[in-house]
Parts: sequence; structure tokens; C-alpha cells
Amino acid sequence: QLEDSGGGLVQAGASLRLSCAASERTFSSYSIGWFRQAPGKEREFVGFIGWRAINTNFADSVKDRFTISRDNDKNTAYLQMNRLKPEDTAIYYCAAKYYRPSSGPEEYDYWGQGTQVTVSS
Repeated sequence: QLEDSGGGLVQAGASLRLSCAASERTFSSYSIGWFRQAPGKEREFVGFIGWRAINTNFADSVKDRFTISRDNDKNTAYLQMNRLKPEDTAIYYCAAKYYRPSSGPEEYDYWGQGTQVTVSS
């Protein structure tokens, strides 16, 4: 099970850090992906971090603003979002996939419930 948290209402230019806590003891074997869904739009890839935390990848829209990290001792992954823009407003979801990461949401097996991020202009 995954539980994501940390969303909120912020002004443009602000930062937020989302957390994704897992109850699975084998968390270190899972890659973590972050996705978001804005009203009326399909769920889109934001970024991922591999199971060994060696590789990360991000959507072009967030590259250079967002980073992902993980603490396997705490079974938690983080999405650090800087210089937020109104177009970043969405529900953000973390997801877990065994071993190799992917940018495709259909490849993830476990999902958090989502956390709302709203960025005002």
C-alpha cells in the first residue's frame, strides 16, 4: 500500500514536497513513479526514480524544477517541486512498480490515493 501526502495550496514560484510512504517491507525492490491528473485531462507522467535510486527521469514540463529522491530505510519516496506554476495544478499520485521504472502508468501495480496540489497565479 502507498500513501501520498504533502499537497496543498501555494502561490506560483513556491515549493512543495510530496511524500509517498509504503507499508511494503520490500520497498527497496520497487521503482517509484509520480503522475498527475488535472481536471478534464488524462493522467500524465511526472517522473520516476529507479529501485536502486541510480536513475531518475522527468517529463519535459517539470525537468529542472522537480526532483525525486527516496529513503529506503523509511520506505518513503519524495517529489520535491520547486518554482511551481499554475499549470502544475493537479492531483498527484505516486505509484510503485517492481524493479525497472517506467513512464507508463499502466505498468505500475500499486497506487497512492492522490494528493491535491493547487498553484495560484
